[in-house]
Amino acid sequence: MRIVRFRAAGKTRYGVLDGAQIVEYVGTPFGAFRKGRKRYALRQAVLLPPVVPSKIVALECHYRDHPQPTNGGLSREPVMFLKPPSALCGPDDPIVVPAQVERVDYEGELAIVLKKRCRSVQPERAREHVLGYTCLNDVTARDLEARDGHWTRAKSFDSFCPVGPCIATDIDPNGVDIETWVNGAIRQGSNTKHLVFPVEDIVARVSAVMTLLPGDVIATGTPHGAGPLIPGDRVEVRIEGIGCLINPVVRM
Repeated sequence: MRIVRFRAAGKTRYGVLDGAQIVEYVGTPFGAFRKGRKRYALRQAVLLPPVVPSKIVALECHYRDHPQPTNGGLSREPVMFLKPPSALCGPDDPIVVPAQVERVDYEGELAIVLKKRCRSVQPERAREHVLGYTCLNDVTARDLEARDGHWTRAKSFDSFCPVGPCIATDIDPNGVDIETWVNGAIRQGSNTKHLVFPVEDIVARVSAVMTLLPGDVIATGTPHGAGPLIPGDRVEVRIEGIGCLINPVVRM
């Protein structure tokens, strides 16, 4: 199942992708969720971020093929940080480069979407708390990151967290190809089998720190190859079994 959140005929709804159509569902995927009668052509709908989380938890780097800047080697613990929900944007929404930012980078990532409340879960039970997986672009103001010495300001601007286009519920998150493309050229390419910690371990480790709520998002880190974007670019995060998250880049 590929769950979407969309706007059509002046209303916001949840639905499920069926080819070039969206089947409307009643309720939310975090509770009662029943198939409805209406269908909408994708061209008649606007895809929104598929989830509205209370928090977005992100991990530093986290692929074995990515240089590890924190300590020069593979971390024994995932380095976590937060992106604000106000940074969220959806498919085809512009990534807006603020006037005070000189360099903005893409970071394509697999994101985990939580289905139910989760606190101190064991890895073997982690999947029970997961709704599915989506594409995420952890957009970063690289010059501010270097100047501040931490990530809060650099990763928190409005539009710096594109998510979508759907939540895929039936993929193997520990074995899918992930790519980032800019203007039709591939810039990042890896597979989630190279994650330092598998998805189940990530959920367990994050939930040991904070209570995760339905709809919360965990960004699992980016492969090697993160790099700059400029206004006029078109960036795509492609993940096998999920789809393609596309966003243009504009200057404020």
